[in-house]
Amino acid sequence: MTDRPYVFITDSDSDLPFDIAEKREIPVIKMPYSMKGVEYLDENGREGEEKQKQFFNEMRNGAVPVTSCLSKVNYEEFFEPFLQAGKDILYIAFSSNMSATLQYAREAWEDLSTRYPGRRLLISDTLSISAPMTLLIEGAHDLYQSGASMEEVDKWVQDNRLKAQCWMTVDDLVYLKRGGRLSPTSAFFGSILDIKPIIIMGREGKMDAVEKIKGRKKAMQIMLERTLNNIDDPNGKTIVIMHADCREEAETLAEKLRQKLEGLKEIRIQMIGPVIGSHAGPGAIAITFMGKERPA
Repeated sequence: MTDRPYVFITDSDSDLPFDIAEKREIPVIKMPYSMKGVEYLDENGREGEEKQKQFFNEMRNGAVPVTSCLSKVNYEEFFEPFLQAGKDILYIAFSSNMSATLQYAREAWEDLSTRYPGRRLLISDTLSISAPMTLLIEGAHDLYQSGASMEEVDKWVQDNRLKAQCWMTVDDLVYLKRGGRLSPTSAFFGSILDIKPIIIMGREGKMDAVEKIKGRKKAMQIMLERTLNNIDDPNGKTIVIMHADCREEAETLAEKLRQKLEGLKEIRIQMIGPVIGSHAGPGAIAITFMGKERPA
């Protein structure tokens, strides 16, 4: 990394596993969340699976986690050491349409650019979050390691970001209601009727509900079908199955995908992080992959 003119960074809203970040030497900005009045930083699984499961168990028992934005000062403190070392910065960021956080990053740069007039910051908006963002990070970082410029890596992200797909369902609509993503009336009747939404990573960089399915088993079957229809050529590709403490169902989906898709590089199963998990709730599950462009 030291012989490159710029540093490649990202943020923990990617759910990029900490061991992958360490292996690739990717600095990660850790996003905050609070549980029972105590603030934590998202460690992307460093604390271990039991600690991750505890987070969702606390939600099941009534705890309400709260997410928040990093401040301008937080970004300044993270960026400045790289600038002091004479490095430019390429920030592969989570979707600008899901939070105001990136505005604080831009404001931080406005101040820092006056102190480091010879340096540059390029924010590459993935229009993604969680595992779809992870897949973009891995592809972009391969280019970075090959010696590509900031502009070349950013162009690859812009050219491929709508190919990063996510097909997701949740187990309990109450968490979408708490986050303002579902009206109380819809949540009430949806729960009574056992309605499970199919949620995708949309073309505008937001999580959008595109179908309403009766029953969880049927919802996961629809997720599987949509994956098979949208992955295009599976040869050499990675599928990431994200789950909020429902590993057995994730394993079942993985086995069905292995049976249907030949030539995959791998299927990774990992826990949804606390920031995304705060809004999706226990039992959320998603299939993510690089494929055709997002349908909506």
